[in-house]
Amino acid sequence: MERYKLFLVEDDEVICQSLTRQLEGWGYKVCPVQRFDRVLEEFEQLHPDLVLMDVSLPFFNGYHWCAQIRQQSRLPILFLSSAGDDMNLVMAINMGADDFVAKPFRIEVLVAKIQALLRRAYSFGAEPQTLRAGNLVLDLSEAAVLVNGVRQNLSKNEYGILRILMERKGRTVSREEIIQRLWQSESFIDDNTLSVNVARLRKTLQSLGAGDCITTRKGMGYQLEDAR
Repeated sequence: MERYKLFLVEDDEVICQSLTRQLEGWGYKVCPVQRFDRVLEEFEQLHPDLVLMDVSLPFFNGYHWCAQIRQQSRLPILFLSSAGDDMNLVMAINMGADDFVAKPFRIEVLVAKIQALLRRAYSFGAEPQTLRAGNLVLDLSEAAVLVNGVRQNLSKNEYGILRILMERKGRTVSREEIIQRLWQSESFIDDNTLSVNVARLRKTLQSLGAGDCITTRKGMGYQLEDAR
């Protein structure tokens, strides 16, 4: 299973290294920020599943970057700060944060909050509720697709096609197999209708910023790769 990616924006090197080591021990992929004057650019390149944001940072504070990220994404943002008073909590929430953890904190508390935010955002639970392909997440419980936290509901046929392709990610799936699968799910479509629905699905994914991750294999079928 692909690990959830956390973007860590923390300027204390000791805390950054410690959190990176501990969170990776919990199974997360942690990406610490490299340039504090280019936090938004790094966010756009990384496509993380969740942001851990300190309040006091060089150049601009965490509230500034939270507001910038919120202009293009609804992914979870969790603030980390030693300034744990009520005013900072209110400011963080007003800027679009999902939760706030005051330093010092136990790693178990932080992980519990991260798990809760990821569960809320991506609907995963004891049983697999999502399929992933890079920064593309398919919510199986609600027939919706998420890219960088932005959600879009799919039609029944679009959902069926995307699910089949994501279950077979990296492999070519024949048009006949897709039609057969949809027939069995009482959503029969003929060959021409399949082309129309694939085109609609591609348009939806492109509008969300997932790029053209579905490739047509001429004379064979379709193949889905990780969205970037």
